[in-house]
Amino acid sequence: MLESINLQSNVAVFAQIENEVRFAIASGQLGAGDKLPTVRAVAEQLDINPNTVAKAYRDLEIMGLVYSRRGMGIFICDNVEAKCQSECYSEIIGKIHEVVAEAKAAGMRDTDVKRITKKCFASDTTPYETPPKAIMALLKK
Repeated sequence: MLESINLQSNVAVFAQIENEVRFAIASGQLGAGDKLPTVRAVAEQLDINPNTVAKAYRDLEIMGLVYSRRGMGIFICDNVEAKCQSECYSEIIGKIHEVVAEAKAAGMRDTDVKRITKKCFASDTTPYETPPKAIMALLKK
């Protein structure tokens, strides 16, 4: 977990951590009772300030997705999979709508948007990385 964190991204690291946990819950990779890595372990793995990880974990707790047990760790709450999936899908649909509206406003054809979307979906990428050269090459076609 947390392999897709990109320290060079415009998205704040704490938000990336929150999103990765939310996406893992929504996709079933994390389930009720699963333990998250310790704040210290994540901070060391990513070479970031532990306060950044602690903020992400606090936010996830405020969202009602995780709970902490003093001295034991942070765990995924029961019955949050459907909530995470619904919220993630809703946010993603909103982003797709915005991107398609921008593409239309910029004069892109629907066939170009579909071709690019298909190529993006087929690529093995993570949420916060720079688009691969193969996808950026579609600009020239």
